[in-house]
Amino acid sequence: MAGLEVLYSCVGGSISCPQDAVVCFVHWEMIKSGYRCIGSGDEPRSSDKKSELLPADWSGNKELYSLRYKAKDSEAQLLLKAISVDSTLIFNLMNSGTQQVSDLTVNISDHVEADQLHTFDSVFKDTDSLSEKVKTQLLPTQERPSGQRTSRREEDEERRRRQDNDPLRIPIRQPRQGPPPHWRDPMVPPFSVGGADLDPFGSRGGGGMILDPLRSGYPRSGFDPSSGIPDILPPGAVPQGARFDPFGPVGRPRPGPDPDHMPPPGYDDMFM
Repeated sequence: MAGLEVLYSCVGGSISCPQDAVVCFVHWEMIKSGYRCIGSGDEPRSSDKKSELLPADWSGNKELYSLRYKAKDSEAQLLLKAISVDSTLIFNLMNSGTQQVSDLTVNISDHVEADQLHTFDSVFKDTDSLSEKVKTQLLPTQERPSGQRTSRREEDEERRRRQDNDPLRIPIRQPRQGPPPHWRDPMVPPFSVGGADLDPFGSRGGGGMILDPLRSGYPRSGFDPSSGIPDILPPGAVPQGARFDPFGPVGRPRPGPDPDHMPPPGYDDMFM
């Protein structure tokens, strides 16, 4: 990573713990993204000036690092803080103008060799992963000149990249690849599907029943509803060939009195 070795050599005397190395790495990512460090602490000072180097007192507090940055070609100011919690560093970056905040948690042992702090060639590990995390999770989106709009493709890629880095997001299942299944008989007209549901006389090849007992393909019992049902339907009540759903035992009249002929005594008494 061009420039990081020079920076690390310049501040090598101030690096005494793994947290210092991680802060130095994140600082260099800020510099590469077009920002310049103007000082340490939360409040501006008269001695502030833009620089690619770290301030002299940048590592004075090993529990809380506080650095201020300004964009190279604009007046946007950023406040970077790093809090040491056990074996991790929690970074917070706030835009002083918009109050927009981003954060990043870094597991120190995943990216720094604690016993190689003064050997640049072996102090950092998995730098590509750390660099990608800083760019996608911590650094703000680069502002574009007025009048220049992002394309739809760039917006989709940016949204997809942020979604992929969200640990709470459930991944989207991709649709089935390949040609669609052949659900329709090619010999049947495309707009005839469902027509039988509107044809109770079966002129289109069957009624609308999913399981029609009269057209199921199994041997019939010889029952013809058009001839009538004794004591239930007179002959001709059901048209020839029409779909008929039996509503009672066929051929056997209900014995005895109709149990629904008269309600039982006290049927409407809610206290019975």
